[in-house]
Amino acid sequence: MIATQNNQKLLAATFLLGQAAFGVDTAQIQEVVRLGNLTPVHHAPDYVVGIRNLRGRIVTVIDLRTRLELGRVVAGPESRILIVEGQGEPIGLLVDQVADTIDINTADIQPSPPNVNGVQSRHLRGVCRNGARLVALLDLAAVLQTAAEPGPVVGRELTPT
Repeated sequence: MIATQNNQKLLAATFLLGQAAFGVDTAQIQEVVRLGNLTPVHHAPDYVVGIRNLRGRIVTVIDLRTRLELGRVVAGPESRILIVEGQGEPIGLLVDQVADTIDINTADIQPSPPNVNGVQSRHLRGVCRNGARLVALLDLAAVLQTAAEPGPVVGRELTPT
């Protein structure tokens, strides 16, 4: 459940995974970059699409659609990587398309619908309406945890071989 107070605002960056709109607090995004070249990481979880050198920093890139069990991102000209931080390390979130930023009154954030089960419900802070479209707000800390361990998606299991 989300703790809300009247008149609190959240600025959310929105993006598409397939036809579904998702959002994350802009304060959690360091930058947005084009896909670029990725180096595969053998023996990594299926949602890790590779690593990338971003101005001297090695960034682990995860396919957000795969992580949320919504299929795979089909890389195209609109695909982008949202660079966020997960326990002190840069992580890239591969999305189909970046949309826009929206102001959200935190009092307008509703709990996830009861019919949203499994991995999606564990990774959502809630939902809100942006015009005619519903936006699912991600809990980035939950998204960046592995299914088997309480730690982030980066670490020993992602060492290139």
